[in-house]
Amino acid sequence: MSFTASDDFLKTCLEHNFWTWSAQSKVNPIPVTKAKGVYFWDTSGKRYLDLNSMVMCVNIGHGDERVIEAIVEQARQLPFAGPQMATQPRGDLCKKLTEIVPPGLTKFLFTLGGADANENAIKLARGYTGRFKILTRYRSYHGATYGAISLTGDPRRVAWEPNTMPGVVHFLDPYRYRSTFHRLNAEIPEEEFSRDYLNHLEEIIQYERPETIAAIMIETVTGTNGIIIPPAGYLQGVREICDRYGIVMICDEVMSGFGRTGEWFAVDHWKVVPDIMTMAKGLTSGYAPLGAVAMKPEIAAAFNEKVFEGGLTFNGHPLSLAAAIATIEVMQEDHLVERARQMGEVMADMLAELAERHPSIGEVRSIGLFGAIELVKNRQSKLPMAPFNQNSPEMMAFRKYLLDHGVFLYTHWHTVLLIPPLIITQEQLAEGFEVIDRALAIPDAAVE
Repeated sequence: MSFTASDDFLKTCLEHNFWTWSAQSKVNPIPVTKAKGVYFWDTSGKRYLDLNSMVMCVNIGHGDERVIEAIVEQARQLPFAGPQMATQPRGDLCKKLTEIVPPGLTKFLFTLGGADANENAIKLARGYTGRFKILTRYRSYHGATYGAISLTGDPRRVAWEPNTMPGVVHFLDPYRYRSTFHRLNAEIPEEEFSRDYLNHLEEIIQYERPETIAAIMIETVTGTNGIIIPPAGYLQGVREICDRYGIVMICDEVMSGFGRTGEWFAVDHWKVVPDIMTMAKGLTSGYAPLGAVAMKPEIAAAFNEKVFEGGLTFNGHPLSLAAAIATIEVMQEDHLVERARQMGEVMADMLAELAERHPSIGEVRSIGLFGAIELVKNRQSKLPMAPFNQNSPEMMAFRKYLLDHGVFLYTHWHTVLLIPPLIITQEQLAEGFEVIDRALAIPDAAVE
């Protein structure tokens, strides 16, 4: 990538900004100047097709004037009110959410984003049950604050150990392509596959003792760790286990919510209602920072007499609430959930076509506009194109080719994520897939 000499703000950012998720000497940010629809532009005028919804959040697309005007109008009316105050946007968003969340989730705690939504969910579950332990999966990401990073199963957690939140126990995901249990039985029926992983979860519960476990938290559809879609019966089985042992079921829908999977929330595909559900990202489509915890009334009632010790200055910020209300209205008016379902079928066909042509593709997976390409050096051995928790020259060259040719997406180790705005057209998807098709020549050349 090359940018013009007039990128003054880029120079200032590189001189003074401390960058997250980065070794500071190696950052190379794109100096973004504007964004509209499914595209954004840098200071040189180069256009990028945004196949990652910026940070998996701009579900309605960039620059929707309806949301912008709602934020502006709220700023004129009431730019800020404290978290202990009732406001019109707070009441309006509560009403809006009851229209779209699974039935029975009628109480809402507003947060600043997904990480603190997940941290508050844990506080609620522990306070409700009087228990301490939390079970989460290894291929999970729940945020970067100290509690949320402890909940996270993937190696992003390890950098901050041992001083993360205690009481978290991890278990294995039902990841069929790389199943620990079924390497010699790849053709096992899906229901049996689910049962084996539910048995694995229940065995861990027995070892840890169910009376010590407050909650099981899962990403309904695993996000950055590879778009792992629960097999038939799995989510219902987790619900049944939680009911049997009095464990709170928490579904993290921070990434999979708000139409991403072709339903308002991923749990809707399996008709499962969790006790607590967390959300952020698509809640405002990234137009303002906001997260939320939706819960059943009995969870909230546990704090009718005892104080819920938690909260931040900007919880329920009016500008963010206004952005969320407008975002949900845009999704309803433009039928974006239905559109995601329809375009998800188109993207699934495009993914299948790529898999047929490229020997470096081990598997493709998608649900709605939530997709992944898993790149391997050998289809038989499933040797990944990059080692676990590492990059590789092939993956770096692949992503560089995409950026050089104006396609922005996210790669995680050996997987490629496809998470475009829900407004994307078939023609725009084809535009991106044409570049991906060419870029795949790079990992193809590394196939053994």
